[in-house]
Amino acid sequence: MSDRLNTGDTAPAFTLKDADGNEVSLASHHGRKVIVYFYPAALTPGCTKQACDFTDNLALLADAGYDVLGISPDKPEKLGKFRDKESLKVTLLSDPDKATLTAYGAFGEKTMYGKKVTGVIRSTFVVDEDGKIEHAWYNVRATGHVAKLLKDLKIAA
Repeated sequence: MSDRLNTGDTAPAFTLKDADGNEVSLASHHGRKVIVYFYPAALTPGCTKQACDFTDNLALLADAGYDVLGISPDKPEKLGKFRDKESLKVTLLSDPDKATLTAYGAFGEKTMYGKKVTGVIRSTFVVDEDGKIEHAWYNVRATGHVAKLLKDLKIAA
């Protein structure tokens, strides 16, 4: 597992495929703030709740100057089904080899139901206009996380 990122660190660069197979890079968002969130699996209850919460607040976040990218190990085809089934507006990216997840410290050992397992650590990062980590949250909860994020970023809902 890679080390965790902290405020002021340079955000690891990435170029990943979206739900339609198009490449999306962090660099293409340079000059805007980007919320990058990592989630375990599309089409699961917690991840659906989180993605729907981001979609419901996407206009509010965009108006405040934030783009949102959701990253999971799912293949683009599954992300497409997830997006279409749930009418998601957030950009979903595929990281099947988990290189980006690992670079952000969002893949590794975690405790699930009292047992140590290796997997995706639900995490959220705010990357500033210059590609630096402005905020890093690890082990976030799917439910209520977007509301907390809005509060922490001082964005009125």
